[in-house]
Amino acid sequence: MNNVKKFFSIRDLENLSGIKAHTIRIWEKRYKLLSPERTATNIRTYSLASLQKLLNITLLYNSGYKISKIAKIPEDELPIVVRELVANNSTKSHAINAFKLSMINFDLSLFQNTYNSLIAERSFREIFWEVFIPLLNELGLLWQTDTISPSHEHFITNLIKQKIYTSTEKIQTVEPSREDKVFVLFLPENEIHEIGLLFVNYELLLRGYKTIYLGQTMPLDSLTDLQKYYKNLHFLSYFTVIPTKDSLGQYIDDFTEILSPDGASKLWILGRQTQFLANNKLPGYIRAFESVEHLAAAL
Repeated sequence: MNNVKKFFSIRDLENLSGIKAHTIRIWEKRYKLLSPERTATNIRTYSLASLQKLLNITLLYNSGYKISKIAKIPEDELPIVVRELVANNSTKSHAINAFKLSMINFDLSLFQNTYNSLIAERSFREIFWEVFIPLLNELGLLWQTDTISPSHEHFITNLIKQKIYTSTEKIQTVEPSREDKVFVLFLPENEIHEIGLLFVNYELLLRGYKTIYLGQTMPLDSLTDLQKYYKNLHFLSYFTVIPTKDSLGQYIDDFTEILSPDGASKLWILGRQTQFLANNKLPGYIRAFESVEHLAAAL
């Protein structure tokens, strides 16, 4: 258990809870809500229990409770009040906080229990849109601010991928009902961020399309084999990190030369790097989408 993060800075608490450090200090001083320890150099540190308490406080606060009222709740009753609120309102914030704690502690049981409680009331698709997407958006910030390490990110994202695999497998037994497009899903060479592509695959299958999922780090010239078997090919990729801003133009030129010299094969692109593409300057057989919702609307 040496890799479990047991102590947190006030900036960590700010990043994980969304409550400004200045506000946390006021709550400490005025309401005695948290009791930080101090290092030999007089720097505040907070325990995992303090993080859990702050996340519970944040949930109540964001649900309309006044901080003065929260401060009067006995500490041992705080989780009970939160559970009652969650039971009554089915709030997603509690699940997101639980997944964060699961990630911080590498706690598989907490992840599974939280997911199981969600799936009892929601579909997988609802969980992904309402809980996993906001969580993944937060992870990007937490990683950039050094609140979490790459090992934390890999732990939680691999668990989410497992849920996508399981849910996808359940609908793969149904024969495709749409024949106007065949989607080939792949990531460029050296691109490994796969969650977005996996979920797009799930959404396409759910809508009755035939998909061929190839996954991570695929060279363009290895995709030519698909053209021997299918017409109406739509290659679909997710550019999270690769290709870089400076190499996007070359990648599109390479796709054209290798896979679509006559414009017959299409390329649909999602991901962070699409912000550097001007849609009105792309050839007609290439489209960039701002989000999965944007792509879904085009189907």
